[in-house]
Amino acid sequence: MPDPRIQRIRQELGQVIDPELRRPITELGMVGEISVPDNAPIQVDIKLTIVSCPRADDIEKDARAAVRRAVGDDPYVVSVGVMSREERRALTERLRGSKPKEHPFGKDSLTRVIAITSGKGGVGKSTVTANLAAAMAADGLDVGVIDADVFGFSIPSLLGMAPGTQPTQVGEMMLPPIAHDVKAVSIGMFLQSPDEIVAWRGPMLHRTLEQFLKDVYFGEPDVLLLDLPPGTGDVALSLGQLLPHSEVVVVTTPQPAAADVAWRSGAVAKKTGQRVVGVIETMSPAIGPDGTEFALFGSGGGEEVARRFGVPLLGNVPLSEQLRSDGDAGTPIVLAHPDDPAAVALRDAARRLYQRPRGLAGKPLGVSVN
Repeated sequence: MPDPRIQRIRQELGQVIDPELRRPITELGMVGEISVPDNAPIQVDIKLTIVSCPRADDIEKDARAAVRRAVGDDPYVVSVGVMSREERRALTERLRGSKPKEHPFGKDSLTRVIAITSGKGGVGKSTVTANLAAAMAADGLDVGVIDADVFGFSIPSLLGMAPGTQPTQVGEMMLPPIAHDVKAVSIGMFLQSPDEIVAWRGPMLHRTLEQFLKDVYFGEPDVLLLDLPPGTGDVALSLGQLLPHSEVVVVTTPQPAAADVAWRSGAVAKKTGQRVVGVIETMSPAIGPDGTEFALFGSGGGEEVARRFGVPLLGNVPLSEQLRSDGDAGTPIVLAHPDDPAAVALRDAARRLYQRPRGLAGKPLGVSVN
């Protein structure tokens, strides 16, 4: 009869979650042999996905604690090794399925794909993307971000990822780094130095976006946000080709000239079959401590773009020094200073964006926005 401690150990190890794959290590094939030799400590084998697994210490610590809970004061030894190439291949197939596909976010995917676009640069589009992602993750959604702004990538720094942070390579699959419970990938993670310049033509841009969608394992997130480069160029057209069912949020500033340019970026998305679902206005008028309104960039641009598309204005994000400083510090304002007017506007915009009668991927959210 098998030693009952073996079953208890497996049950406890089933509570240990791989920090990158977000699944129990027992489901991932990371638990090897468990044996109870006569007159010797219990032997437990743990298999990491790769030699340089960045969260190896966390996994080992949690595994040891799980074994200790299962066996109490009985002596045990936890041996930590690495999966074989065949085991990694089996893991990849188990996660993605054995049938090859272009990418996992096709029309039958339960993931809601939302592209954040703008007509011109410098309007805070990436800051909006990072804060929408952090707000959604804080509300319990599984969120991924693709920094598709290849020439002006900034998502890693806005999410506070340390310089040099890279995805973990498991065979041909890449696991995106996680910050603030948001999984993110960016071309900036693959450059040799901070001073390296990206100067690519259209085919390379298309291939990069395609590889991010195909080779980076996000799992089955509720929401996948894409931070697009400003304007109506190659990446926007590639998105329409690769993800024609995606939704688009247009970011604009209040002045009429900027709003007209922003409308064009959304119009291109509609031409490629995507659906504009909302507008977010940044640099909106702010109210000073004495009640004075500061409308440095005018007003009404967001409302006008929303009217032309026939979609809701999801939020007016006022000018905020705190929004800027939190972005520089790598902590989204929705988490660092949730009561700041800009944080309130961004958090409400996130909720208006994903609110549905039932949550994404069939999950009831219970979130109400008045």
